[in-house]
Amino acid sequence: MKIGVFCSANNTIDADFFTETEALGAWIAAQGHAIVYGGCNCGLMECVGKAVHLHGGQTIGVIPRIIEQGGRVSDYVDISIACDNLSDRKDLILLKSDVLIALPGGIGTLDEIFTLAASATNGYHNKRVVLFNIKGFWDALLHLLDHLQAQGMIRGNYRQTIVVANSVDDFFQLLQQT
Repeated sequence: MKIGVFCSANNTIDADFFTETEALGAWIAAQGHAIVYGGCNCGLMECVGKAVHLHGGQTIGVIPRIIEQGGRVSDYVDISIACDNLSDRKDLILLKSDVLIALPGGIGTLDEIFTLAASATNGYHNKRVVLFNIKGFWDALLHLLDHLQAQGMIRGNYRQTIVVANSVDDFFQLLQQT
């Protein structure tokens, strides 16, 4: 299975996020899965890529040219797919992945989550986005989405597309349903 990964590219975040991300990457490799991700050499992106790679898994980096030109490509990318911009990167990660997981992240990660959720709502695909809820990171977002749902601003049930895993074991259970 190819697992699309969205996450922070910042280094100055809670150390527990790195610990859980490394465990997730090791688990992904141990299960024989590959990741499709942004391929940067910083933050949780570097952490998950390194963990998967060092534990014998395959990493597929979808790398915008500006990242490559800036010298920010991870040494742990096994297969590199060049793209022009972040929109192309999202499209390619979606295309190449069976399921997607969002680790803690910022504006870029939110953009990725919502682009994929909106495109699923409109029928472009039927893939789920799993929020890896390390230390309750996504709780505030889920509260907001529940509010939007209650206000009638979201068609259907968003939890059909955006699902939550609070641990690697939860993620494993969700994959069994895919």
